[in-house]
Amino acid sequence: MADLFLIVGLPGAGKTTLARELAEVHGAVRFSPDEWMGPLFGDAEADGKRDVVEGRLVWTATEVLRAGGSVILDFGFWGRDERAGLCWLAASLGADVHTVYLPIDRATQVERVTGRWRDTPEQTWPISQADLDEWDGMFQEPDDAELAGRYNPTPPQGFADWGEWMADRWPTSRTSL
Repeated sequence: MADLFLIVGLPGAGKTTLARELAEVHGAVRFSPDEWMGPLFGDAEADGKRDVVEGRLVWTATEVLRAGGSVILDFGFWGRDERAGLCWLAASLGADVHTVYLPIDRATQVERVTGRWRDTPEQTWPISQADLDEWDGMFQEPDDAELAGRYNPTPPQGFADWGEWMADRWPTSRTSL
C-alpha cells in the first residue's frame, strides 16, 4: 500500500534530515519545495511562486501515490487545513497518511538556522529573529488526534470539499480523482 508522509515543523526542526531517512527506509519519493525554489528562482518565496511549486509537487505526489508508490512531502505544513486537505487526498487515493511532527525549542532552532546559514549558505536562506517570531505565530501545532490519524474536519467555510480547498490553496495541484 502507498504511504504519504507529511513532515510538519518549523525551520531548524530537522525535517529534511528525517525526510531523507524516511525516504531511504520506505523507498519513498521525497519532495521539498526548498530544493526547487533556489534553482528555479533564487529565492525562497519569489513573488508567490512557492505556492505554484508546492502545487506541482502535490500534483506529482498524487501521481506517485496513484501508481502505488510512497511519498514524503517535506513542506513544514504549518496549517491544519493543509494537513487535513492532504489527508483527504491520501484517503481518496487509498493511501495511508502519516503526519510526522518535529517540535523544536527556540534556542535549538536559532542555533540550527544560524549554523546552517554559516556552514552551508548555498543550501538555505537567511532567517531573522523577526521571521522566526512571525512564523511561530502562524504555526498550528498538530494535536494528538491529528497525529494519530483521527483528525477528519470538514473543509473550511466556502468550500464544497477538500479538493476545492486544495485547488484554491495550491492552484497547480488540481488533478481529477
